[in-house]
Order: sequence, then structure tokens, then C-alpha cells
Amino acid sequence: MAMPDLSVDLTGKLLIAMPAMEDPRFAGAVVFVCAHAPSQSMGLIVNKVMEDITFAEMMEQLEISRRGAIPRVPVCFGGPVEMQRGFVLHSSDYRARGEEGMRIDHRFSMTGTLEILEDIAAAKGPHRAILALGYAGWGEGQLDAEIQRNDWLTVDATPELVFDLPMERKWNAAVESLGINPLMLSSEAGHA
Repeated sequence: MAMPDLSVDLTGKLLIAMPAMEDPRFAGAVVFVCAHAPSQSMGLIVNKVMEDITFAEMMEQLEISRRGAIPRVPVCFGGPVEMQRGFVLHSSDYRARGEEGMRIDHRFSMTGTLEILEDIAAAKGPHRAILALGYAGWGEGQLDAEIQRNDWLTVDATPELVFDLPMERKWNAAVESLGINPLMLSSEAGHA
């Protein structure tokens, strides 16, 4: 069997945790890869909603005033690294002030500043957004080794999958986008 080409840039792709994922923080996760380089990689889990805080409560805690109704922005567990930091994965129609934002491609950007939260609260933010607390990080070669070990499937990210689907539907939809029936994936590795 040929080994996969691990030199592919995964930036802007989704990682789908395989059923045998041993790390409970990533079990059932769909991770948007914000940056992938040989030295390190960074991503945000986009399908694990934080049950103990809402966007409205976060705005109140940060003392951000809002105009009108509070937008529906999901707050996700972005990953186990620096959980006190927030990152907004959003549509690229919003431009962060100065050099604060990171354009991932023509559909996705990421911003990690208080200003984007203020803009969202003032109805001047991006059309689509997810707030992630914390992030997933991998050191040199770590993500590539996990993919080679079959911990993750990879698939192209779409705004519909990332922003529009209910959280509990994203893992199945990501697997289905590969033409795979999620019920056919087993948590046990097999060998021919």
C-alpha cells in the first residue's frame, strides 16, 4: 500500500477524527486547519459547542455593548491549548483592522481580537462566524504522523459545513462528503 503524500498543505481543510481516536478531547471532532507548516500546525474544533457559556454571556463578561438582538454565534471548544484565548473563524467578507486578521483563503479568515467581537455585537461583523475558545496545536511533524497513523481523515472545508450545519451533524456530514457512510467506519483497525 502506498504511503500518503504528507507534504500537502492542509491549510483550509477539515480534519475528521476517526472513531478510534484515543484522545477524548478530539473524539468525534471536526477540526478546521487554520495553518499547516512543517514546523507547526494550528486548527479549531468547529463541532463541539461549549455548554457552559453563550455568545451573549461572553459579551456581557467582556463588557461589550450591543445594538439590538444578539447575533447567534456559536461558542465552541476550539481545542485544549490556551483555552482562555478566543478565536473567531469567519467568512472572508470581514476585514480585521490592521494586521490582526489571518486570511486563510477566499472563503475563510480567522481573527483573534476583541475588535471583531465588538463589530459582531454592533452588527458590523462577518456574515458567518464561530467563536472558538482555545485551539488545537501540533508540533513539528506531529499532525502528519497522526494522519499517517489514520487518526484523521481530511476533506475540503466548505462554508456550509463549517458555519451552517448544526454542531451534532457536522461529523457525519464531513464523512459523507468523502462518499463514505459513517456507519461503515469502525473503531477497530483491520488488516487484509
